[in-house]
Amino acid sequence: MTINGWIQILLYCGILVLLVKPLGGYMHRVFNGERTLLSPALGPVERGLYRLAGTGDQEQHWTGYAAAMLLFNLAGFLALYFLQRLQGGLPYNPAGMSAVEPGLAFNTAASFMTNTNWQNYGGESTMSYLVQMAGLTVQNFLSAATGIAIAMALIRGFARASGKSIGNFWVDMTRATLYVLLPLCVVLTLVYVWLGMPQTLGAYVGATTLEGAQQTIAVGPVASQIAIKMLGTNGGGFFNANAAHPFENPEAISNLIQMLSIFAIGAALTNVFGRMVGNQRQGWAILAAMGALFIAGVAVCYWAEAAGNPLVHALGIEGGNMEGKEARFGIALSALFAVITTAASCGAVNAMHDSFTALGGMIPLINMQLGEVIVGGVGAGFYGILMFILIAVFVAGLMVGRTPEYLGKKIEAKEVKMAMLAILCLPLAMLVFTAIAVLLPSAVASIANGGPHGFSEILYAYTSAAANNGSAFGGLTGNTPWYNITLGLGMLMGRFLVIIPALAIAGSLAAKKTVSASAGTFPTDGPLFVGLLVGVIVIVGGLTFFPALAVGPIVEHLAAIHGQTF
Repeated sequence: MTINGWIQILLYCGILVLLVKPLGGYMHRVFNGERTLLSPALGPVERGLYRLAGTGDQEQHWTGYAAAMLLFNLAGFLALYFLQRLQGGLPYNPAGMSAVEPGLAFNTAASFMTNTNWQNYGGESTMSYLVQMAGLTVQNFLSAATGIAIAMALIRGFARASGKSIGNFWVDMTRATLYVLLPLCVVLTLVYVWLGMPQTLGAYVGATTLEGAQQTIAVGPVASQIAIKMLGTNGGGFFNANAAHPFENPEAISNLIQMLSIFAIGAALTNVFGRMVGNQRQGWAILAAMGALFIAGVAVCYWAEAAGNPLVHALGIEGGNMEGKEARFGIALSALFAVITTAASCGAVNAMHDSFTALGGMIPLINMQLGEVIVGGVGAGFYGILMFILIAVFVAGLMVGRTPEYLGKKIEAKEVKMAMLAILCLPLAMLVFTAIAVLLPSAVASIANGGPHGFSEILYAYTSAAANNGSAFGGLTGNTPWYNITLGLGMLMGRFLVIIPALAIAGSLAAKKTVSASAGTFPTDGPLFVGLLVGVIVIVGGLTFFPALAVGPIVEHLAAIHGQTF
């Protein structure tokens, strides 16, 4: 590790913190229906969309909110699936891409609809411009807007008292898209084009190399997709190499902007929460817990990659681990990007996680297994950490022998059961599918490495799918019937088996009366609560995943120390 590396990491953290309050304040006004700078231009568009869709802006009970969300996402899934299946006969297909086969089309539709963006294909060699724009990019916006909408519904559950509704899904989704995602993406797209990203509908470019060989250079509407790819924590790349490709990530400035984009909305939602419950310190406390877990992950990952591989050192070659990394970014920014993208459930990569050291690769795996709580996907991370907050205050209540309370709401059996259901569905999808896959010869045949690292490739895949992350250990060949179907099912479980309990909790809390704080009320905006929350997240995640985790990265690390390979 170097001082320069840590300066870059701390600079990133400092800029991010400076963005939290202004972006949080803007989103608070948007979702409260207050006037913003964009209201004169976008207000008529918003009202026109409601009239066109016939939805209105009447508030919904949590069951109605959930039904609207499920039907909307089902429509998006079907639209993307059939767009892929009909790709060969549709326009804007200059490379003549054929129809996507059913298993891969199912996996991709489930992936982009759930904000996972797992890719069992190479973008430039599989998807036409039309599918990339009208299919994948549209779902990038809508899946991100859905996550933000669910977060806002849950926030209202804490902020309201004796209410029967938690908002309107159509209104929340429209405002998230129209006032937050689209304006920011327009600006980011222009910046990316200025920095050198392609943005064209022209055909792929032919070139002659210095050796005289003919090469086809893939281009396309890249910049617009990368903007929402990062801001919406989607992660699906236009190119197979993702953010390691120079057309997706040309230089250090674009790399910094993309890292900031990944965390920006998720971090700002903590400020929105604080504003809506009337105490911004509550939001800062949640962000502090996220930050503590994030910094710990960065420190371990950076240290492991900077220390290098003991097996390589045994050959007399010193230095850090540069395998699978871009020389443009180096070890520090590669480790930082890896932790950000897995902490935020984004999945974009500027280095190959499969080539990280055993302990360096373990951190992205842990980030995902903790359940989208270290900032997490846009919206998803916030409602994910609120599940752990309910467990934390429940534990605190048990310790002092009184009914748990959070923000004046009594946390009772129903809320705790729903929170545990949301938390436990992730290990169910991650571990059960992994256990089955390692027993199937056809599934094991897809891994590139034997021993613990091969096991980690499979575990990482199902962890990434259920956590709606989308990154991968590159050694796994996922485009097979088994992985296409089971990874798709894992994505659906990880998304909707968390959302439905979260909405049920929102409805339950919104109907409760607010209880005034007393001398015995546990304060939830100070360091003690932050420590308790971090402890609950680590303990619950550790108890759930440590047996599986120990088989892979830890065993591989110990073997490398002793000079053994698999």
